[in-house]
Amino acid sequence: MAGITLAQAEAKLTLWMAANDAVAGGQEYEIDTGSGSRRLKRADASEILTQIKFWDNLVKTLSGGAVSRTRYLVPE
Repeated sequence: MAGITLAQAEAKLTLWMAANDAVAGGQEYEIDTGSGSRRLKRADASEILTQIKFWDNLVKTLSGGAVSRTRYLVPE
C-alpha cells in the first residue's frame, strides 16, 4: 500500500475541521426524558484538536512547507 497522499491528508484535515465546527456550539447537551434527564456528549474536543494538529502537520510536510531541521554545532 502506498503512503498517504497530499490530497488524502487535506481531505482528512477538512473533515476534522468540519467536526470541530459542528461541536463548537454545543459540546454537551441535556435531554428531558419526562422521568428525569439525560446528558449526552457529542464529541471529545481534545481528540478533535489532536487530529487537526496531526493532519495539519502531515499536510505541511507533504506539501513541502514547515519542514523543521535541527542542526547541532559543536565548538572546537
